Amino acid sequence: MEDRKKKETIQLERESVIPILKPKLIMTLANLIEHGSDRAEFLKLCKRVEYTIRAWYLLQFEDLMQLYSLFDPVHGSQKLEQQNLSSDEIDVLEQNFLTYLFQVMEKSNFKIATDEEIELAHSGQYLLNLPITVDESKLDKKLLKKFFEDHRHENLPDFADKYVIFRRGIGIDQTTDYFFMEKVDMIIGRFWAYLCRLTRLEKLFSRRSSQRHKKDSKKDDEIICDQVQDDLCVERIRLENMELSVRNLMSKITIQEPTFDRIIVVYRLASAKAKTERGIYVKHFKNIPMADMEIVLPEKRNPGLTPMDWVKFLGSAVVGLVAVAGSVEMPKADLWVIFAVLSTVIGYCAKTYFTFQQNMAAYQNLITQSMYDKQLDSGKGTLLHLCDDVIQQEVKEVIISFFILMEQGKATRQDLDQWCEELIKEEFNESCNFDVDDAVQKLEKLGIVVRDSIGRYYCVGLKRANEIIGTTTEELVLKARQGGTPATTTSP
Repeated sequence: MEDRKKKETIQLERESVIPILKPKLIMTLANLIEHGSDRAEFLKLCKRVEYTIRAWYLLQFEDLMQLYSLFDPVHGSQKLEQQNLSSDEIDVLEQNFLTYLFQVMEKSNFKIATDEEIELAHSGQYLLNLPITVDESKLDKKLLKKFFEDHRHENLPDFADKYVIFRRGIGIDQTTDYFFMEKVDMIIGRFWAYLCRLTRLEKLFSRRSSQRHKKDSKKDDEIICDQVQDDLCVERIRLENMELSVRNLMSKITIQEPTFDRIIVVYRLASAKAKTERGIYVKHFKNIPMADMEIVLPEKRNPGLTPMDWVKFLGSAVVGLVAVAGSVEMPKADLWVIFAVLSTVIGYCAKTYFTFQQNMAAYQNLITQSMYDKQLDSGKGTLLHLCDDVIQQEVKEVIISFFILMEQGKATRQDLDQWCEELIKEEFNESCNFDVDDAVQKLEKLGIVVRDSIGRYYCVGLKRANEIIGTTTEELVLKARQGGTPATTTSP
């Protein structure tokens, strides 16, 4: 077992998404109902609620898909040419598409990643140890800028005019390996720091290191978990925070990093001089480690040594050579001093080179993995995922809140919110920030929940709720299909 120097945790706000599969949710709640007749009515109600909510969103989803067909990066340009639309008309349509898209994102409990969240994610390192940047010259800066000018959003990131990162859900990613090169790199780094102190070369970088230490201290303050009840605390286990000994140097070590369960990136490429680019990219990723968020960025530059690496690299060589030359010119040259200086310079140069080569190989591997394993879908497939997510989340919210009112009786909005969260925790061992406002709004729209004179909510009976919603089109289709089955089977 590896010993850790300190426990590093990240404090995150609980999300509204209900992380329970709908069939599991319905069957678990149905099994809590004692009477078989009530259980059957409850299952019927769940189906009718889903069919009704799906019908509510049908037209909106159709408009979303029709609009996206015009801005699909693959075939959208051909459809736009067939429409013979003016440039201003296309501008209006693409803004309408973004409006629908952002509404669906909100309903599906996706949030725009802020600068603070991205800085928090980048405050540590996981598998990717290279500085990754976006080639902004290849991205359009007009589409999203115009949208956010017309639709105000709080805490937008600095890059929001070029691309938007939506995130939802928190998970954990663990990697177990020997990490030989990482351990060697850490040993070389510590040895380099020791030699710098011994030869006083550390004064060359003291000012920059001090500034970086202050910045990192601020990040450490931000990620300290105060164990706030309403927040989610996730532990980050990094190699840098572990004590390395001779015993565990040759053994496997497990590192751990919080992940964004789902990430969606929206952007447009920059237009060429000859042709205006109209395609809008919508890419969907899963289980992205926070510290490795760069792998989902669009139009990444090929990584290389940072300017600071080159400064340290060349500065160490120059200072080292000057120190060696000065030692040789002395009447009594101290061979140990010369050896220490040369070892420091050569060791640091080797550390910089091998670390870069190792990180480059890891970067290529992560990019390949993100394309085949981490990317769920793109374009129309992502939109279909989103539409289904909206329906599933809305149905689960309505079912849970109705079940609580059915079992507990009258409740205020605050009590209903608390009881729904307690039910999710007790029956499914999951936590979420239940969106009681949205659930109550839909229950009232369905007509199966009303308020008394003092504002408390209560539901109608199960049988009455089914009567109020009525027979849905899907039920009629299923009934007709079942009724026609015997006739088709007996025909020759």
